[in-house]
Amino acid sequence: MIEKVDVKCGFLCNNRCLFCVQGNKRTQIGDIPTPDIIQTLEKARSEAHSVVLTGGEVTIKPDFLQLVNKAGELGFRHIQIQTNGRMFAINDFCDKTIRAGANDFSVALHGHTPALHDYLTQSKGAFYQTVKGIKNLKKRGQRVGLNIVVNRSNFRNLPSIAALAIRLQVDQYQFAFVHALGTAGKNFSRIVPRYTLIEPYVKKGLSLGILAGKSVMTEAIPYCMMSGYYPYVAERIIPKTKIYDVGVIDDYTDYRVKEGKLKGEHCTVCRFNAVCEGPWKEYSERYGFFEFRPVLNPA
Repeated sequence: MIEKVDVKCGFLCNNRCLFCVQGNKRTQIGDIPTPDIIQTLEKARSEAHSVVLTGGEVTIKPDFLQLVNKAGELGFRHIQIQTNGRMFAINDFCDKTIRAGANDFSVALHGHTPALHDYLTQSKGAFYQTVKGIKNLKKRGQRVGLNIVVNRSNFRNLPSIAALAIRLQVDQYQFAFVHALGTAGKNFSRIVPRYTLIEPYVKKGLSLGILAGKSVMTEAIPYCMMSGYYPYVAERIIPKTKIYDVGVIDDYTDYRVKEGKLKGEHCTVCRFNAVCEGPWKEYSERYGFFEFRPVLNPA
């Protein structure tokens, strides 16, 4: 049974992230007509009680509030907005979105300073707007989680980004290893770090959140890189999700395991082989498997 539906509402965006997996969908597809999205929501409601509205940047869509309202009218109990958070720097926009029925916000934050975040998003002023948006949402009692894409430019700063997340009083944050598709694929050499380099910074960033009582996790980081932090691997708890994109992915977990990720032969002897998905296949195809050593100990 599907637990969540992820509905892409178009691919226009007010950021131009150096690691955007959507790539040229911004220009080739652009916006998706609102009637088409409503039709998708109506179909999706028969499949799940939880919906994620995303893009691109869904909040810049002129009919954004209409879509949130529609999701509420259809009876979705959990309405998450996946966003860069910039529009929520506007108080009135925050209030209208919450009144429309949104009750969970997944905000992308990739740096602890304007210089770093704005460089990665290629959007001057984005950091201040995103941080203000997070503050505005938290002032209104909303649940806010952060998605932090781990890449070559920010991995050494993950503890500092975690510290900022804690100061902003977010409910949860996640370190998601960059997926080398779209723009990230084109920028592979400047964007994708080695797992062995990021490991200590990821763990320090997680530790800060754990000590602060936050919900923390990682995504697309194999178990063999998570010694001492196995419970924080997100793949073990990611709900079964159907994605309505240009095409339809009926089961995103199944897609990740069978098509999105790739493991080496030696992974078969790892104690986590049955639950670990391995790294994104683009990483394995470029860097190989020498970094990944099977976990053999029983505990």
